Amino acid sequence: MGSLSKQEQVECREKAEYANVNWDELGFALTKTDYMYVMNFTEEEQKFFNGTLTRFGNIEMCPSSGILNYGQGLFEGLKAYRKEDEGILLFRPQENALRMKMGADRMCMPSPTVDQFIDAVKKTVLANKRWVPPYGRGSLYVRPLLMATGRNLGVKPSSDYTFLVYASPVGNYHKGDLNLMVEDNVHRAIPGGTGGIKAVTNYSPVYKPLTEAKAKGFSDLLFLDALTGSNIEEGSACNIFILKGNVISTPTTHGTILPGITRKSIMEIASDFGYQVEERAIQIKEVFDAEEVFCTGTAMVVKSVASITYQGKRIGYKLGAETLAQKLHATLTGIQTGLIEDKLGWTTLID
Repeated sequence: MGSLSKQEQVECREKAEYANVNWDELGFALTKTDYMYVMNFTEEEQKFFNGTLTRFGNIEMCPSSGILNYGQGLFEGLKAYRKEDEGILLFRPQENALRMKMGADRMCMPSPTVDQFIDAVKKTVLANKRWVPPYGRGSLYVRPLLMATGRNLGVKPSSDYTFLVYASPVGNYHKGDLNLMVEDNVHRAIPGGTGGIKAVTNYSPVYKPLTEAKAKGFSDLLFLDALTGSNIEEGSACNIFILKGNVISTPTTHGTILPGITRKSIMEIASDFGYQVEERAIQIKEVFDAEEVFCTGTAMVVKSVASITYQGKRIGYKLGAETLAQKLHATLTGIQTGLIEDKLGWTTLID
């Protein structure tokens, strides 16, 4: 390819090694890939066994299965990133495996071991290697599901379970500015509930207020605690941070807030930057004094909040290249893609 320009060489390589995708137009939506991974737990075996790769496609289950009737299910989300040298990195998969186990304990479900979880994720990514976007142009979002699939008419834990992993190339979760509306009528989670785990039942209750907020031009919601109605908790699918001076604050995960893996990573990076990072109850009135607000999540990564609106009052925040959020985003994605040396052992090379 000596006579071709650098851009033409890249295009030729992509045509040979990558799926036929317009990587620059990726959003956060399902693109059907080649394979998924399936592993079962049965009452007879009492363990997950014989995991296999199968072609991506629809699955079949009994109409009385626990996932369909009672929502006995969990999911995780993590990403695979392409390096400049074409290697592929996973980011902290063991944390997802441990979080699934924690959720499974709460939901009376068996869970794959950490090794089984990571092995399944690796095999799914490698089987769909051509769908991992080129360096710097997206990521392969990996979705592990744990579902009650045994026949169950009564309200009780299932006897059989399915662990399934599929993947899709994705781009930005939110395009454009992130404008939040505070939701003070509907609560995402209650004390003693399942807000602190990734239960499938946590998410559909936010559809109605989120749809209404988007119809008004907002990007997402910021939920308040159900006990007092005065403390911020999180967005519909992201954690939140506020910055004032040298102090970064985020709500404590006390059972109603998901312990995000990106959240945890950003707290460590920010501490290394010299910021004082604290977990505490944050009253809604405090967001109006913040210098900067940003959200974190596997899908969102790190994104500055442009504005928050509460009871008709709107406050705008600092945006742009000089924000702490941008600095944190650059550092985190640099580690995730191998551009910055991973001194913390967060990444796993699988190719």
